[in-house]
Amino acid sequence: MGIQLLEKLPLLKQEIRKVIVGQEAVLDEVLVAMLAGGHCLLEGVPGLAKTLMVRTLSQALHLSFRRIQFTPDLMPTDIIGTEVLEEDHVTGKRFFKFNKGPLFANIILADEINRTPPKTQSALLEAMQEFEVTYAGQTYALDRPFFILATQNPIEQSGTYPLPEAQLDRFLLYVKIGYPSEQEETAILAGTTGTRKVQVQPVLDANDIQQLQQLVREVSIDADLVTFVSRLVRSTRPDTSTIDYVKEWVRWGAGPRAGQALILTAKAHALLQGRYAVTMEDIAAMAYPVLRHRILMNFRAEAEGVHPDKVTEKLLQQVERTATRLS
Repeated sequence: MGIQLLEKLPLLKQEIRKVIVGQEAVLDEVLVAMLAGGHCLLEGVPGLAKTLMVRTLSQALHLSFRRIQFTPDLMPTDIIGTEVLEEDHVTGKRFFKFNKGPLFANIILADEINRTPPKTQSALLEAMQEFEVTYAGQTYALDRPFFILATQNPIEQSGTYPLPEAQLDRFLLYVKIGYPSEQEETAILAGTTGTRKVQVQPVLDANDIQQLQQLVREVSIDADLVTFVSRLVRSTRPDTSTIDYVKEWVRWGAGPRAGQALILTAKAHALLQGRYAVTMEDIAAMAYPVLRHRILMNFRAEAEGVHPDKVTEKLLQQVERTATRLS
């Protein structure tokens, strides 16, 4: 069964490519987050097909999809749901019935999550971590699989509510989406301004996704690679790191959850490549989206334009040499 499901993953990407041109790395990272059972924060300027990618993914997976446009006046009940007073026509008795909100779907696009106040952001946090919501003392389980892809615009920051570090850490991956290449943009213009209509065929269903998520955890990883991940994460912390540029640029390093995320996403990345064992290539590929929102830079780094990706790049170069001696 596992082999049959793995053979469907290339078909899944093929169906998505019918609509989405380019963005190979972004698509892989989104699929990795879903296969690993986590959530994804996607950052990019408007018009880069973020919404279209998620909608197409839901069609190719035959899963329910809901899009929530976050605004400053959005309340927690707008996304969780609310109780309404109804009357039993037989007995005449009145009772409260819970009407489920848009969070009760398999794939949720939380559009511009940084435009909504902390109260609504925190309501989303329970759903992301516990896969359930609580209203009026009653707990309601969410549909499985449950995957949130939140977007934020890096340009317009006025009137926004930046996500606190604790909530950023709940996202398995922080994915940045850039502009397409000239060839890709030409293909986009040619394919979206005519009369051609594309039909996306479902490749996997909810049960298939849950089986793949279980299969991800069965992917093997050598002990020396686990040690490398531990050293990589620990080296991001200025208090304990022996690396000078970490002490110079980093205010707070990544916590243990970063190591868990890196191993899990490396396993999913290996499975997406058709392999049952993690390699250094998988870890290097996933280190950037895993650590990007878990390394907090200090004022000096921000003034010099040093970003977490640069720290990750240097750490991969330096810590990797230490790890290779273990094999």
